[in-house]
Amino acid sequence: MVLACRAVVLGCSGYRFSADEERFFRDAQPWGLILFKRNVSDPSQLASLCARFRELVERSDAPVFVDQEGGRVQRLSVPNWQKYPAAGRFLTASGGDLNAAAELVRLAARLTAFDLASVGITANCMPVLDVPIPGAHEAIGDRAYSYRPEEVVTLGRAAATGLISGGVVPVMKHMPGQGRAMLDSHEDLPEVSASFKDLSGTDFVPFKGLSDLPMGMTGHVLFSAIDPSNPATMSKIVIENIVRGEIGFKGLLISDDLSMKALGGSFRQRAERLFSAGCDIALHCNGLMQEASGVVEGSSMLVGEALKRADAALELIKLPPEGFDPVEGRQKLDAMLAHSV
Repeated sequence: MVLACRAVVLGCSGYRFSADEERFFRDAQPWGLILFKRNVSDPSQLASLCARFRELVERSDAPVFVDQEGGRVQRLSVPNWQKYPAAGRFLTASGGDLNAAAELVRLAARLTAFDLASVGITANCMPVLDVPIPGAHEAIGDRAYSYRPEEVVTLGRAAATGLISGGVVPVMKHMPGQGRAMLDSHEDLPEVSASFKDLSGTDFVPFKGLSDLPMGMTGHVLFSAIDPSNPATMSKIVIENIVRGEIGFKGLLISDDLSMKALGGSFRQRAERLFSAGCDIALHCNGLMQEASGVVEGSSMLVGEALKRADAALELIKLPPEGFDPVEGRQKLDAMLAHSV
């Protein structure tokens, strides 16, 4: 069971914690840590950073997150780690053969899990289950597995299975779907005007198909036909009626990054609003302590149903990973990609 901690996941500024950050993390007691390229030098440094985080919060199983999707979203990269294809490449590389693509996706995810688990990272913010439409902003683009919802379900499941078998928890994103966004939520608040019927028949389908996964991340998107006043992250209507209701997700719901420009208000207000809406965990990524302090002030302790969901997510990876030869796996993946192009 998770010991007393705050319902937040926070970033830090560099390769190691500064003295001020160490004091802040000890006091704030965040549930988890999220890493970016600014935090990654080499395997030894990264393993030390993860271990130090767990020492600071005094929880040996405190989760460490990263976005290691492959393609343009890969925080651990060359020369110390292998590169992986973007999600959109797998079907193309398989000539449209969905079963072959799923095998590629699962193997790439298993290799990714090996990379992450070997340095102490235990949660990966993938699979991306968004279904892009023609003309949508490239913020999603080739991060999506397909333009067809049913194919996204199959390939997303393969990715999640590969991660879990290697001891890493998947975090599906961006609920309830960001594929129609015409703006990048890092810079602006996208508004989607599609009807509930259209959304239910496409955008929500992958999340319904993988609703049993242990963690999901919201998207900062305004769905005007569902809640014209609040982005999904801060919408009680979206979270209760769509994420928990229509989609049927019962796992741990994490916000997307609160430092993104799609959101307004102080950081304390942003945190307060997402918890009021029904999110379980507040995510703040950029490592700026002044902002993170506001998020912490607006956040509650991890208790009740949210605590149960957090426990269940971490329980999923307590068993030893299945046997796996990473060298052989990499050779197989490279050969499969080479022969299927």
